[in-house]
Amino acid sequence: MIFVTVGTHEQPFNRLIEYIDNLKRDGIISEEVIMQTGFSTYEPKYCKWSRLIPYREMVKNIAEARIVITHGGPASFIMTLQIGKTPIVVPRQKQFNEHVNDHQLDFAKAVADRMGTIIPVVQTNDLKDVIINYDEIVAQMPSGMKSNNKVFNDSLEKLVTELIRK
Repeated sequence: MIFVTVGTHEQPFNRLIEYIDNLKRDGIISEEVIMQTGFSTYEPKYCKWSRLIPYREMVKNIAEARIVITHGGPASFIMTLQIGKTPIVVPRQKQFNEHVNDHQLDFAKAVADRMGTIIPVVQTNDLKDVIINYDEIVAQMPSGMKSNNKVFNDSLEKLVTELIRK
């Protein structure tokens, strides 16, 4: 199953909703698709959808999905990461009247560059190939978030050992 969420921002995100619906219509996506469409005005014809989904159902959908596609809102893709999934993140963009500015675009690029834990897709036309090659893309990504715990613990142990010797 593919789960798509566009959050609850009051501007429509028709560009993403319609594109995924068309991929389903054309048979590019053969598995079930569930969408949370928010305030989008496009109503999917080939996918299951709801405007808003309760939190517990969101968590359930994310946990059960093979692929999660989110907008660039941090809460949506961080929840996906916490559940152990690698999200495809399609940031809302000002040029399409999907948000008031391009902060989602900037944030998604920064997270992808620094953490390497999300798959950002800026142009919806690129989404088809990312969905088709999702498993291979994820397999080539770093596993999980990088932690400094080992470096910190090793440094602390070295410091304590030096203090004890003195």
